[in-house]
Amino acid sequence: MKTTKSKTIFDKLMEDKDFKEKFEEGYKDFLISEKIAELRHKSRLTQEQLAKKIKTTKSAISRYENSDYNGYSLPLLRKIAAACGADLQVSFVPKKLK
Repeated sequence: MKTTKSKTIFDKLMEDKDFKEKFEEGYKDFLISEKIAELRHKSRLTQEQLAKKIKTTKSAISRYENSDYNGYSLPLLRKIAAACGADLQVSFVPKKLK
């Protein structure tokens, strides 16, 4: 007997092209902010300590770690990486085709 997997509300929403594009863009911003926070934590730095290292404010670091922020630049991300003892890597990934 063949079983049918029922779709979740999220599955149904992702069928809408506009919703899917907005979700994926927001998810990318979320990933960047999470990676910054994760790197800072692994480096055992407070927001204030990281801010001093890259010559900015604690509130700026808080903004960078917020998924609503989308003003990242490569020089900024390089500064954050260097201050945390890491290298920045950027990669391009092919889009999934359906």
